[in-house]
Amino acid sequence: MNKRELVRKIARDARITNTQAVQALDAVLDGVQSSLVRGDRVTLVGFGTFATSQRKARKVRDPRFGGTMQIAARRVARFAPGHELRLAVENSAKTNRTGGAV
Repeated sequence: MNKRELVRKIARDARITNTQAVQALDAVLDGVQSSLVRGDRVTLVGFGTFATSQRKARKVRDPRFGGTMQIAARRVARFAPGHELRLAVENSAKTNRTGGAV
């Protein structure tokens, strides 16, 4: 699902226009992004938690030339799924594998 498809689903489910759905989705995404930039965590109970963490500098093998190269330390965004999302995904995998409900 891409952003356009998500906007259509939000508009249909909330019975609002696509323009309003775009504004709502953009507001949510902007809120998550600005919180992460400040170093705050964003927790959506049942869905998951967005947070940042610090990656250490490290040496890796350069696949092109075979030597080693240094990757600088950096801050990265992380997502940890919530309990309900994890269960939903697990159950959908079982349903898809068996061809029916478990």
